[in-house]
Amino acid sequence: MPTRETAETTQSRMAAADRRELILDAAARAFARGGYAGTSTDAVAKEAGISQPYVVRMFGSKVELFREVFARAGSAILQTFDTELDKLEIDPEDEQFWHQLGASYSRLLEDRDLLLVMMHGFCSGNTEEIGAQARECMASIYGLIRRRTGCTPEQARSFIADGMLLNTLLAMRAPEHADEDPALAELSTCAFGEDFDVLG
Repeated sequence: MPTRETAETTQSRMAAADRRELILDAAARAFARGGYAGTSTDAVAKEAGISQPYVVRMFGSKVELFREVFARAGSAILQTFDTELDKLEIDPEDEQFWHQLGASYSRLLEDRDLLLVMMHGFCSGNTEEIGAQARECMASIYGLIRRRTGCTPEQARSFIADGMLLNTLLAMRAPEHADEDPALAELSTCAFGEDFDVLG
């Protein structure tokens, strides 16, 4: 395993954008495990194999680092919906249309780090900067769905609510433990479909 010094020497040869992405990837893994409150910049530095002062020098503070990681996750969701909507024949009255759009989101959530970063971000609303960003993220997703599909506010709300249920069930690893409780199995089947076990 490379030492911090070796990693930083290697990184010094990278473009600044590449170094930034390397740290953001490491930060996503660290924040996914520990959440915003439970993850220090030192933990991120250890995950990236660099020194803690280097992380602070590049991002300024833990909150700014988390905000960048959270922003990347939010952008991935918006991009996924945008790309899928370019492919679909849009009909907000067709249940199959919403199913296909939701399937693209389910595939995105196979990235557990992204899923957990989003959940931690939404749950960190008492931190002023993160709360503002979480609200902006949710408004952007809602606005995109309304704008691109022409659906009603109620249809957009229902679609987002279903997505948040998927987030919650996956965060608690419900599909992996569905056999422990018939009610959990029924809910998982209802949320993910009959083949929900592939998500375990």
